Amino acid sequence: MLVSIIVPTLNHALHLAVTLQQLREQPDVELIVVDGGSTDASADIARRFTPYVFVSHPGRARQMNEGARHATGDILLFLHPDTFLLSGATLELQRRIIAASAVGGAFDLHMDSPRWLCRVVSRLSSVWARLWRLPRGEQGIFVWRQVFEKIGGFPNIPILEDGALARRLRRAGRLTFIPDGLIVSAHRWHEHGVLRTSLVDIWIRFLAFLRLPSSELRRIYDAWMSAGKVGVSVGSPRQSAGAAARNLSG
Repeated sequence: MLVSIIVPTLNHALHLAVTLQQLREQPDVELIVVDGGSTDASADIARRFTPYVFVSHPGRARQMNEGARHATGDILLFLHPDTFLLSGATLELQRRIIAASAVGGAFDLHMDSPRWLCRVVSRLSSVWARLWRLPRGEQGIFVWRQVFEKIGGFPNIPILEDGALARRLRRAGRLTFIPDGLIVSAHRWHEHGVLRTSLVDIWIRFLAFLRLPSSELRRIYDAWMSAGKVGVSVGSPRQSAGAAARNLSG
């Protein structure tokens, strides 16, 4: 069974080589990268690891839909460009989605950070996703390709496309969650501040619940996050992912 891993990129050269190297080592995968017009070396880096590199207009939803359009795998796995899979993660994904008779699912969230607040945020995010069956994009959402096509893929909105897809999946059938196997870089939380990033995420999702237009949500999110950078160094992606992997396996 083939898993198509779809990675949208936009100026992610810092993390991309490490991410794609370990994804390429997963068994039975088709690695697809969709670049949104990067001004750095993201597209060139991607071509070192896969022949399936496409360029589209920017927008994560648009880019992931474009990747799905080119995919030939039975299962689609959407990953952010700073996400790492542990060995055997795709095999466990295949086993779980079949055993649970699920239409899709996601991994529990684990950040590559030793900070206790990052661990708390990871745990609460995973519990929330399981409770409401609403996984976030950072958790690596996966879905049968036929189901993805049937529900219309990601809606073309500028923010919270992960939640919109999750709601479509929830209506389509059962979701399954995998406890271990995925690690996401904590650089976004470290750069903007863990508490600030978490509170902004919660506030934006609350405003979405109140049906504020997605274009306005995007504007508010970008304004708040650009004003909240704290400039904390988090070390290299390879070192961070390795530390997090040891924590999970230990």
